[in-house]
Amino acid sequence: MQKNVILDTGVLVAFLMPSDKHHHWAVSSLQAAKYPVLTCEAVVTEACFLLQRIPSGREKVLQLVKQGYIQIPFCLSDEIEPIETLMQRYQSVPMSLADACLVRMSETYNQTSILTLDSDFRIYRKNRNQEIPVIMPELDR
Repeated sequence: MQKNVILDTGVLVAFLMPSDKHHHWAVSSLQAAKYPVLTCEAVVTEACFLLQRIPSGREKVLQLVKQGYIQIPFCLSDEIEPIETLMQRYQSVPMSLADACLVRMSETYNQTSILTLDSDFRIYRKNRNQEIPVIMPELDR
């Protein structure tokens, strides 16, 4: 069954790096997703940075956006106050800008799950006290 997902950096990087230990999980998870997947510019920026030494890594990220597989409907300047509030609330974690944007997107886009490798999304809450639906691999023990 296809699901509406919000894409986090780690999954995008794992998807584009066959050597990543989560590559196969990322590929199968994205194949099960309903397209386009949603994300924010902060995630695209992080992914491009992390893939800068991978041949055509950054270009592949941008191609996924250009071809419409990834959609960026989030506008930071429109959401700056809730983002600041989230980052202050979770400063002890600490919460990155990308994570704050994804939490805010989960508040804005109903019936979505965050596709992530980041266990911090089990700590974060949307709308102050609601658990965020996440899709993530089983934790390594």
